[in-house]
Amino acid sequence: MRPKLRSPDCLKDDDSGDHDQNEENSTQKDGEKEKSERDKSQSSNKRKAVVPGPAEHPLQYNYTFWYSRRTPGRPTSSQSYEQNIKQIGTFASVEQFWRFYSHMVRPGDLTGHSDFHLFKEGIKPMWEDDANKNGGKWIIRLRKGLASRCWENLILAMLGEQFMVGEEICGAVVSVRFQEDIISIWNKTASDQATTARIRDTLRRVLNLPPNTIMEYKTHTDSIKAWEEFHGLVNSSGR
Repeated sequence: MRPKLRSPDCLKDDDSGDHDQNEENSTQKDGEKEKSERDKSQSSNKRKAVVPGPAEHPLQYNYTFWYSRRTPGRPTSSQSYEQNIKQIGTFASVEQFWRFYSHMVRPGDLTGHSDFHLFKEGIKPMWEDDANKNGGKWIIRLRKGLASRCWENLILAMLGEQFMVGEEICGAVVSVRFQEDIISIWNKTASDQATTARIRDTLRRVLNLPPNTIMEYKTHTDSIKAWEEFHGLVNSSGR
């Protein structure tokens, strides 16, 4: 059965469409009418576990796809960032993963300032999440044209437990930008140098990176500080 994905911008052409303001207005009443029904079933839906189907190949962990898109240069707060992240769906088996993935636009075909996130179920792709707050990420900047292949290789290695670092892996992100694309893999414990080194070496191998590829490790604490400093400057300048 084909899964229903929530974020039109990240679907292939046969599933997506532009939604202008008139269309949003025309569906507003329908949305309000359905809201109470959604609210009634929301708690039961949250408790409903995603499990492998009969004869499917289970993954070691359940994972959730997320999608985000924002206007470049527009300051964002932590709250608005969280609201902008759209959950696509959760899967528990190899077969369920391919059902989602086969209907998603490849990163190289995304436009604008867009991100795909793939994280273990229960972990939000945010620095402040309990599973992430003491961790960090390896960052690789890619020239245009490489994101789709590298993203697929990265997430297949992650789902296949090729990093061999126990429960340290939290998730991965591909960020599509105008001049370059960026991929990163997040782990729980930034202070564990042996783990971060193993992740780095595995990343080089699964992505078949040249020896001179620049890889940067950044703690989420440093990311938060840099974000706060930047937005402090923006606010003080009156923008």
